[in-house]
Amino acid sequence: MINIKLNRILMIAVFILGITGLKAIGEQLARLHYSGGGDWYNNPEVLPNLANFCNRNLGTDFSTEQKIIKPDNPKISQYPFIYMTGHGNVYFTEDERKNLRNWAENGGFLYIDDDYGMDKSIRKEIRKIFPGRKLIELPDNHPVYTSFFKFKKLPKIHKHDDKRPQALAITDDFGRITALYTFESNISDGWANASSHNDPLELREEALKFGANIIYYIMTGGN
Repeated sequence: MINIKLNRILMIAVFILGITGLKAIGEQLARLHYSGGGDWYNNPEVLPNLANFCNRNLGTDFSTEQKIIKPDNPKISQYPFIYMTGHGNVYFTEDERKNLRNWAENGGFLYIDDDYGMDKSIRKEIRKIFPGRKLIELPDNHPVYTSFFKFKKLPKIHKHDDKRPQALAITDDFGRITALYTFESNISDGWANASSHNDPLELREEALKFGANIIYYIMTGGN
């Protein structure tokens, strides 16, 4: 338990260096290259665009190159924030699940954004990665909604089935989010270039602001 706390503090410190204007250590933002057939690679510009937005608004110094990491990579600990998305099936091996679990329990933050079509498989995998943990919907007053920019609710970028957007999370024993899953919202599509989905500027700004809130929530220790 002590080691988990220490690792969490070290990973937070990496982000704090960025927010104070100092050069951040390592490559903070990464995309997960998973198996199962889903298009893990879609819209490769989204993380660079989010990094640019955070650098301008949060004072961070994130790399604007897309970093890609596989779930079984032992160097996963270099990345406090890992993002995954897609439209199709997701599958992890038991070794990959264990590696992701250990990483998350030691301070990592996994952000999953359903791009429509991955819901059934990703919920199954989340249960296997975090056995004994429940995926719980965040209330509208959760700190992630107001960590930097102020939101009254989760933005809905694309309609999909026109269902209510949801932000669901797995938390650790300290209440820190280890995995955040946005469903029927598609936040990260709003991080894409304007030409990718023809979304209006206002909608893209909302998506980027919420993405920045996620990053700021991590930087401030998940409070």
